[in-house]
Amino acid sequence: MRSTQTIKEVTKPEPSLWDDPFWEPLRMITRSFSPYWIACIPLTAIIVIVWHTAVAAQDPTVTEITVESVNTNVATLQGTLNAIWVLVATILVVFMNAGFAMLETGFCRQKNAVNILAKNLIVFALATIAYWVIGYSLMFGNPENPFIGGGGWFLSSKDPATYGLSPFPEGLPIPLAFLFQSAFAGTAATIVSGAVAERIKFTDFLIFSLLLVGISYPITGHWVWSSSAWLFNLQGENGGFRDFAGSTVVHSVGGWAALMGAWILGPRMGKYVDGRPQAIPGHNMSIATLGCLILWIGWFGFNPGSQLKADEMVPYIAVTTNLAGAAGGVTATFVSWYKDKKPDLSMIINGILAGLVGVTAGCDGVSYWGAVIIGIVSGVLVVYAVGFFDSVAKIDDPVGAISVHLVNGIWGTLAVGLFNTTTGLFYGGGLGQLINQIIGIVAVGLFTIVFSGVAWIALKATLGIRVSPEEEIKGLDIGEHGMEAYHGFVTEPDTFTGGQAAGISGADIHTGSGV
Repeated sequence: MRSTQTIKEVTKPEPSLWDDPFWEPLRMITRSFSPYWIACIPLTAIIVIVWHTAVAAQDPTVTEITVESVNTNVATLQGTLNAIWVLVATILVVFMNAGFAMLETGFCRQKNAVNILAKNLIVFALATIAYWVIGYSLMFGNPENPFIGGGGWFLSSKDPATYGLSPFPEGLPIPLAFLFQSAFAGTAATIVSGAVAERIKFTDFLIFSLLLVGISYPITGHWVWSSSAWLFNLQGENGGFRDFAGSTVVHSVGGWAALMGAWILGPRMGKYVDGRPQAIPGHNMSIATLGCLILWIGWFGFNPGSQLKADEMVPYIAVTTNLAGAAGGVTATFVSWYKDKKPDLSMIINGILAGLVGVTAGCDGVSYWGAVIIGIVSGVLVVYAVGFFDSVAKIDDPVGAISVHLVNGIWGTLAVGLFNTTTGLFYGGGLGQLINQIIGIVAVGLFTIVFSGVAWIALKATLGIRVSPEEEIKGLDIGEHGMEAYHGFVTEPDTFTGGQAAGISGADIHTGSGV
């Protein structure tokens, strides 16, 4: 018998939507991850939706961009850049006090080093306080008065107009303007320190510095740098006396005060023998050279910073400043080499500084060639001025401050009337600017001479401005401060006593290979 097998037909299930090839990438993802990871996908989606909803629910603030708003933002940015640059320049000018300290200390004898360092350090502190209390107000307050300022004492006014300033961002903030000008005020007093070094009483120097920075310097400064000042507006709309960064306002004022102080104080013991000047060399030319370099660097804040804003003139002023300083140093080197048969390092140093002082008044308005010529003349002047005050006038200036700052401050101020590319005589500007410069030099000089002379004479009559002969021989470090700058080191002998160095005997000196 033949058996038969019943074959049942198997019906394939209908393909679902999940089996569609379109979902193949998603199926691959589900096969690659565990169910826990897959469960995070909708949770993440919920978080994103909620987050987006919260943000969208906030009331958006739409800022309309207009020409006025753009101009305001640009002005604020420019004002901020101006303030930052002037702050940097201020720091450079303050740093110049270290240069003055090193220079003067190196040019003087080691037994007076502490005294000179102390004077240069404390004078800036005193100048800052005196200028904050009264000086800044006398110099820039009440700008409508052509002769003297006032108001806003102790930097108390919040109105920029009180000090002749425009509101920020067009002008500088009041605290920054004060800080910059106080650094300049301290420089004027520091100049005096070098000329009266090694024989003046510490107390008298401090009192005179307060008077100079608090009263004299601000008054003459107001004549030049205030908007309605009588010297600045000497010819009304046709201009007047111009001193961009202070050849007269700072350097000549300090130089006149130094000249009166050195004259009334008298020379150091042993400086003149039978009427002939004797060399009293400085004890450390290394730190004197360092001081010169610090001052040179600081001048890039002194002159370019006086632009009081960050613009294209800043690098131009820096170049004219540098050219004049370099020309002064080179010229003084060769002139002193010719005059004294040796290239004198002290003259190289003072030649550089003389060139920098000379270009300070006109650094914004002279050409590059004009700056070089100003520096060359400054280098010649400083060499022969040192000899004149030393041998002819018999005014003892241990560091040459009078020759550098007074003589070349006058020359630099006159140079504006000659080399300014707009108003100078050599550029077709006529004699008007030169006459204005002469009037300004004479006016500021006379006031400073009278004020300084009265102050020095009054101090001499009341407190006595000179240390005793014993203190001067022993050194002001011991007599005035009770300490030494080089404790434990061999001290130098006096150039005028002929004695051996203190603290060393003949047995202490070794010669030959044993040294």
